[in-house]
Amino acid sequence: MRGLKGSGGGGGASDDADTDGGSGARTGAGRGRRLTGWAASSTALAGLAVVGLFAVSCSTGGTGTRDEGPAGTQPVVRITPTATTPSRAKPTPRVDAVALLKADTKVSERVRTDLKPCTGDEYPVDTSYGKLTGGPGADVVVNVMTCGDSVGVGTYVYRPRADGTYENVFTTEQPAVYGTIDRGDLVVTTQIYGKKDSVAYPSGEEVITYHWANTRFSETDRVRNDFNRAVGAGEGDFPAPTEPTKN
Repeated sequence: MRGLKGSGGGGGASDDADTDGGSGARTGAGRGRRLTGWAASSTALAGLAVVGLFAVSCSTGGTGTRDEGPAGTQPVVRITPTATTPSRAKPTPRVDAVALLKADTKVSERVRTDLKPCTGDEYPVDTSYGKLTGGPGADVVVNVMTCGDSVGVGTYVYRPRADGTYENVFTTEQPAVYGTIDRGDLVVTTQIYGKKDSVAYPSGEEVITYHWANTRFSETDRVRNDFNRAVGAGEGDFPAPTEPTKN
């Protein structure tokens, strides 16, 4: 009986132990699995929350962080318009060159008589303004030409007076003459023609430079240029190119 009881008791104890142990083991394993699953679920939920917050932050304001862009490192350049200072130089007053010539007794009668309009009211007269004599205003250089071929027949320089009138301080009348102002000096160029020269092809030219000093113009330089008479005699072909010599 004891054996049975003991056996029974042992068996009971064994059963209890197995039951408790089994229950404990199963209960522990179940709790472990439930905790592990809960931890995983919590981690997943936390990740989803972060993604959600990132998505919300990105969706706020349209394109999110792309709207901001990288922080600028270069200073902003601002262009300030500069005010243009108006020129204080007074415009050079224009003169009636034809009226000056016709009223000037230093101009030959022939030039004054032949001075007529070429077309309409256009006279064959060129006028230049500039500083030559140091007067109260700009000096005036007047060149008279022929209408047909524009060959100069006279060059005249008029100096302004304080009362607004002009004085003739230089006159030269000869075929193919033309005067210009060059850095404060008067430069008069005269074409030189031979007996067989055409108007378009003179034999040379003479360039004379005058400088104003002591109330008059004085010659300071003279240059003679002789032109090749063969130029313009006819049309010719360019020579054929030759190969360079090789050593």
